[in-house]
Amino acid sequence: MNGNGPKLRPLDKSIELAFGSKKNGSGITPEGIERCETAQDVLKYAKSRDLMIVDYKFTDLFGRWHHFSVPINYLVEAIFEEGLGFDGSSIRAFQDIHESDMLLFPDPKSAIVDPILEIPSLSLTCNIHDPLTKEPYNKDVRWIAKKAENFLIESGIADISYWGPEAEFFVFDGVSFDYQTSGAHFQIESDMGSWQKQRGYDSRFGPNLGYRPELKSGYFRVPPVDKLQDWRSETVLRMIATGIDVEAHHGEVASAGQQEIDLKYTTMVKAADQLQWYKYIVKNVAVAYDKTVTFMPKPMFEENGSGMHCHQSLWKKSKNVFYSKDGYANLSQEALWYIGGIIKHTPALLAIVAPTTNSYKRLVPGYEAPVMMAYSRRNRSACIRLPAYSDSEVATRIEYRSPDPTANPYLAFPAMLMAGIDGILNKIDPGDPMDIDLYESEEAIVPQVPGSLDAVLTELEKDHKFLLRGDVFTQDVIDTWIDWKRKQEVDAIRMRTHPYEYALYYDM
Repeated sequence: MNGNGPKLRPLDKSIELAFGSKKNGSGITPEGIERCETAQDVLKYAKSRDLMIVDYKFTDLFGRWHHFSVPINYLVEAIFEEGLGFDGSSIRAFQDIHESDMLLFPDPKSAIVDPILEIPSLSLTCNIHDPLTKEPYNKDVRWIAKKAENFLIESGIADISYWGPEAEFFVFDGVSFDYQTSGAHFQIESDMGSWQKQRGYDSRFGPNLGYRPELKSGYFRVPPVDKLQDWRSETVLRMIATGIDVEAHHGEVASAGQQEIDLKYTTMVKAADQLQWYKYIVKNVAVAYDKTVTFMPKPMFEENGSGMHCHQSLWKKSKNVFYSKDGYANLSQEALWYIGGIIKHTPALLAIVAPTTNSYKRLVPGYEAPVMMAYSRRNRSACIRLPAYSDSEVATRIEYRSPDPTANPYLAFPAMLMAGIDGILNKIDPGDPMDIDLYESEEAIVPQVPGSLDAVLTELEKDHKFLLRGDVFTQDVIDTWIDWKRKQEVDAIRMRTHPYEYALYYDM
């Protein structure tokens, strides 16, 4: 580390606090993490590790983590029953000023030692409730995900769903950006950028040693081209210290430091919780190394964008509902109907799973992006791919490739699930698989996803009844989402002059 970022607790100390004792080698596994079930367990957990601070976390409607902290001596059992107050009007798209008081209820099962902070701190993820009715808050995204899990059980289709998100991101050495009436800019600093091949001596990076990926050639490269191997390994070990089961890490296709860390599948709410930790740990370890992370889907021109491919499957009585030994790609009829539901609702789904104006800089036809509303075994240009690595029941799943990591997982996962359930309930036929080059073949007449956030918000306005089933999403949540996205993002971009318009039109 260069030492200019915030100090991290030493890695070995984070491992020791997470596991209750020093571990090494194969001992550092998520199964070794001590778990709490009750408020009493949490108090014992904190005392046994001499923790000094308790940190309460919750997620807003658009996926941003918020927190506040108190000394550990204020952690008492009553908090888990009575809740903690906060100002809901200060959180975007939550409450109006005249009804601002809200309550947070810590989830004892979420208790874990924060793997980043130098001062030993207990982290608790909270659920949000109305202080008058004591009922769960309808805009609490974690509650929405729990309702989706319950609705799946009530449907009788399955009793559990599994989710494996692959969130890609970039690690830069620095970034600057601004927008003023008089001008605008963004500038990326990356010694791993393909454009650095001709640079001379740089006071920050030293001499030009030439080891960096060429344009779109970063995938699976080894050091010294891959300069982030140890950084990723430290990040992964800190993830494991929160109980996340990490399967692999590697460099991704784009130069300039595109990365991927793969997590083992787990249940919906747990997968969303883990994705919040994923982003938090990635960003904080990066800053400690004097680097910066972005999950923007398309932070730069000409390089590959970052997606969040979502692997998903349904299980009932320990059997994979999606599996059929004799089906196409080992898929059952229920799996095909599930695919049919996702494809049918994709134009509306994208408003939630690819929810930024920048998302549609990535979802552009002709650039290997998953814009074709079709399904296929192995074909990565289809929005749904069926992984062909294994024919086993456990490995059978679908991979929805259009989402990106700006999505709020507590909303994105339930939205996909509800679309799939709608497909099963209505037996929606997805058509034939497209095992051909969807860009080059004349046979490929396939609908493509809408090309802007404004367009998919319009689709969501027209098509969202499938989300309202079982009161999983509410009309208020849908309306708030559309209104905020239109006013704060679509209009904000639409009204601002783009720098490239000068190149196109200045001398007209």
